[in-house]
Amino acid sequence: MAEFVVSIDQGTTSTRAMVFDHAGAEVGRHQLEHEQILPRAGWVEHNPVEIWERTASVLTSVLNNTNLQPSDLAALGITNQRETALVWNKRTGRPYYNAIVWQDTRTDRIATALDRDGRGDVIRRKAGLPPATYFSAGKVQWILENVDGVREAAEKGDAIFGNSDTWVVWNLTGGPRGGVHVTDVTNASRTMLMDLETLDWDDELLSFFGIPRQMLPRIAPSSSPEPYGMTLATGPLGGEVSVSGILGDQQAAMVGQVCLAPGEAKNTYGTGNFLLLNTGEKIVRSENGLLTTLCYQFGDAKPVYALEGSIAVTGSAVQWLRDQLGIISGAAQSEALARQVEDNGGVYFVPAFSGLFAPYWRSDARGAIVGLSRFNTNAHVARATLEAICYQSRDVVDAMEADSGVHLEVLKVDGGITANDLCMQIQADVLGVDVVKPVVAETTALGAAYAAGLAVGFWSDPDELRENWQEDKRWSPQWSEDQRADGYAGWKKAVQRTLDWVDVS
Repeated sequence: MAEFVVSIDQGTTSTRAMVFDHAGAEVGRHQLEHEQILPRAGWVEHNPVEIWERTASVLTSVLNNTNLQPSDLAALGITNQRETALVWNKRTGRPYYNAIVWQDTRTDRIATALDRDGRGDVIRRKAGLPPATYFSAGKVQWILENVDGVREAAEKGDAIFGNSDTWVVWNLTGGPRGGVHVTDVTNASRTMLMDLETLDWDDELLSFFGIPRQMLPRIAPSSSPEPYGMTLATGPLGGEVSVSGILGDQQAAMVGQVCLAPGEAKNTYGTGNFLLLNTGEKIVRSENGLLTTLCYQFGDAKPVYALEGSIAVTGSAVQWLRDQLGIISGAAQSEALARQVEDNGGVYFVPAFSGLFAPYWRSDARGAIVGLSRFNTNAHVARATLEAICYQSRDVVDAMEADSGVHLEVLKVDGGITANDLCMQIQADVLGVDVVKPVVAETTALGAAYAAGLAVGFWSDPDELRENWQEDKRWSPQWSEDQRADGYAGWKKAVQRTLDWVDVS
C-alpha cells in the first residue's frame, strides 16, 4: 500500500522534491539551485531546460535517499513560482526563449499603457489584478512580439504557454510524446487572462495582449480526483504515479498552513513575501492595493478566494547582501551581523529592485538605503535589511485589515527566513501581534502534497490536515507602541524616497 506523497516545489531560486507521510511529516528531501540570468537591468530569466533537468534530478535523488519505490507513492503534487512565463514548441519540447521571471520589469511600458486607455479597469474587474509587470500576460506578449517565429508558431498551434507548473507537468507526462498541457485555477488567476467568476480564459483579456487562445493550457481544479496525468515509467520516478495536485506556491502555503477557513492568514518568506487572507467563497475586491486571487479549488467543490499582498524583494535582499555587496557569506550570517547593533541606527533599506509591489504598485520605484551617517556600519545595513522584510509585511497587513475589516490576531509564518530568530522577533514587534511557526516550515511543498493526497483519498478530508498542524515556535511583541509608531513612520518616509526614480511613461 502506498504510504507517502511526493511533491515538487519549483521555486524562484531552486527546485526541491519532498516526501511526506500521512501525518504530514517530512520523510526526505533533495534540493538544487538553478542559475539566475540577468541580461540587463530589470531583466530576470531562468533556463527552462535547466529547471526541468533539476526537477528530474531531485525526484530521482529523493527516492534514492529514502529507499522508496514509485509504488510507495500515492500521488505527486506540484507547487511553483507563479507568473514566470515559458513558451515552448509542443512538437520538439524546445523553449523559444528563457523563462521570464515574475520579478522581471521589461514589460513596464506594456503595463503602463493598459491603464491609459481603460483596459486596466477591465483587468481589475475580471482578473482581480492591477496591470503590472509581475503577471504573466505581458511577458507572453513580449515573447510574441520580440522572438522571431513565435507568433507564427502560436497561430499554428505549435507554440504553447505555461507557468513552471505547466512546464513540469508537461515534461513529467511525456513532453513532445503526449505531455499533458494543464494548469490549475490558482496559477491561471495570476496571468491577467482568467475571469475570477467563470474560472476560464477570457477572450477580451486575451485580446488586450494579442495572445492566441490555443497557446493556453486547460484550467483544472487544484486537487483533481481524475489525475492530470501519470508520470512516465521511463521518467525520473521510474514508474507511474498519479499527478493530481497543482497549487501556486503561495496558495500551497495556505493549504500547508491549513488556513482553510475565512479570516485565516499566513505569510510566506521566500525570495519575496506573500501574505494571504482566506475570504471563503466570496470574491473581495481590494480598495487598498491588494490582489484578489484564487486560494484553491478541491475537486468539484466551489472555489475558495483570497486577498493577497505580494512583496517582490525580501529574502532576495539578504541574497543581495551576500552576492552583490559581499558583507555576509551566507543567509544565516545576516542574523549574527544584525545582532551586533541594538537598532537600525536611523538606517532604512527599501529593496525596490524591481519596483514596489503591494500595496503601492509603483514600477517607477527603485531601491534605496537612506538615513546613513558616519556612525553607521554594515551591521546597521544588515539590521535594516531584516527590518525591510518586516515593514513591507506591515504595509500589507494594514491594507488587508482595511479591505476585509478583519483584525489580525496572530500571523502564521513559513519559509526560509523563519529560521532567523531576530527577523521573526522584529516581525512581531513591527506588527504588534504574535508570530507563529509550524513544525513543518516548508509549507509550500506540504500544501502541494495535501492537494495531491486529498485527490486520491490519501487524506479523507481537510479536517485530517488540521490535525497534522503543530506549533513549533512563537514570538510575542516586545516593542512599546511608541517604538512601533516611530519605526513605521521612518519606514514610510523612506518609501517615499524611492518613488519616481524610473521614467515609465
